[in-house]
Amino acid sequence: MQLAYTVLYVENVEQTLTFYETAFGLKRKMLYEGGEYGELDTGATTLSFSAIDLMRKIGKNPASPVKGQPTFELSFTTQGVAGAVKKAVAAGAGLVKEAQDMPWGQTTAHVTDPNGFLIELCSPMSQS
Repeated sequence: MQLAYTVLYVENVEQTLTFYETAFGLKRKMLYEGGEYGELDTGATTLSFSAIDLMRKIGKNPASPVKGQPTFELSFTTQGVAGAVKKAVAAGAGLVKEAQDMPWGQTTAHVTDPNGFLIELCSPMSQS
């Protein structure tokens, strides 16, 4: 079995895709006509966004993220965490935690996207 998709429910799919392209340099795979579903190319697992209204129409009852009470986070690795944080904040991300060197040898920082989802920007873990 392989993880294929992560789908986040958002108010505006196109604006969310544009934010992730600008803030993190991700490439858009597609935006479905009508703008209710879109995907970003993130490697083996696709990061997708679906409109909250669409999810309600098909019988799901999604909740929005609660600021300061995340239930999960997305993590993007980069060699330049501090620079990635500055770029994300300039694109509209909310700063949660500046880049910090962790005891296990990784540098991490946290931001929120405009929908309130928590995002970790971190250096790759060393493979010892």
